[in-house]
Amino acid sequence: MQDRFSFVPATADRLADIEAVFDDCADARNCRCAYWYLPNADYKAGWGEGNRSWFRGLVAQPCPPGILAIHENEPAGWGGVAPRIVFDRLRRSKPFAPVDDRPVWSINCFVVRKPFRRQGLSRLLLKHAVEFARANGAECLEAYPVDQMRSSRVGDLYPGTLSAFLDEGFVEVARRLPTRPIVRLECR
Repeated sequence: MQDRFSFVPATADRLADIEAVFDDCADARNCRCAYWYLPNADYKAGWGEGNRSWFRGLVAQPCPPGILAIHENEPAGWGGVAPRIVFDRLRRSKPFAPVDDRPVWSINCFVVRKPFRRQGLSRLLLKHAVEFARANGAECLEAYPVDQMRSSRVGDLYPGTLSAFLDEGFVEVARRLPTRPIVRLECR
């Protein structure tokens, strides 16, 4: 399966491909990962075109905000990963408040286009998000997946599933919400 896909940083020259992934998903089409970056009022006010415009500026920044999966030159999936400090929602969130004072990177979102769903691509995106973070100096990775044993809402799966993270070597370090543990992976 893995050899069917290539994984590249989500850079400005790949904007059309990234947008094709987001546009194939109702919520992602309007969110554009602004949920994690912007204060809630700005995120809600930008729902749709405002968040799309904001995201174009994000992708133009020097540090790519994630990775893109490509299948035979066709965009297939997105994985959001960046230093935790850039995510406004994480800075303000009580359930996802820092576990300690370590500088961590966060993996927060996966979007897979419809033709590529149910093929294990989210797990591959996770694996490559880890590699991307390591290559960019991350010492520790953190994520906030959904514990499917306690939640079955499909719309909750953008942050990934707990089982996928545990299979990749992450360990649960905190749980302040019943369905949303905080998991970590040491990158050294």
